Amino acid sequence: MDVSSEKQPQDSPGPGQDADSRACVQYAVGDAWVVVAQGEVDMTTIAPLADALNQAAASHPTVVLDASSLTFADSTFLNLLLHVHKATCLRIAAPTHQLMRLFQLTAVDTVLDVRATLAAATRP
Repeated sequence: MDVSSEKQPQDSPGPGQDADSRACVQYAVGDAWVVVAQGEVDMTTIAPLADALNQAAASHPTVVLDASSLTFADSTFLNLLLHVHKATCLRIAAPTHQLMRLFQLTAVDTVLDVRATLAAATRP
């Protein structure tokens, strides 16, 4: 499946916006709704991602978080994921080594559906 042909970014950074102040990129792949997380996610930067995931959870039966571009995440991020997991089928795609380590240390990897690639996460 060529996912590039289905990507329809909903939001993109504007002039002068950095990864923490812009809205999250979102698009559909088949029946899944993909939200792309980028940069650092902590209590001061989580609002755009939280808004995107909560809106996606309210509207889509399957939400995929593309975590391949995350460089840092804290307990605020973990709490958000667990909250969204309760509301919809949440899949975490392509987490970085650091993020997988955080999931393992906190046992979140035993609760969430974590998949190695975006392609694997968007399959039914």
